[in-house]
Amino acid sequence: MKNLSLLLVALVVMTMSSCAVIGGIFKAGAVVGIIAVIVVIAIIIWVISLFTGGKS
Repeated sequence: MKNLSLLLVALVVMTMSSCAVIGGIFKAGAVVGIIAVIVVIAIIIWVISLFTGGKS
């Protein structure tokens, strides 16, 4: 099974151009970064509402 997955990875790497691979990595990184920023902002708002006693 390990050899099959290694073969599959090798096949994908050989068929995709390096620019497409790097572009995919950066797109995934941008999406993860945006989600992380949204989560951090939500946590900050939640902590502020705990301290101010805001009950909505």
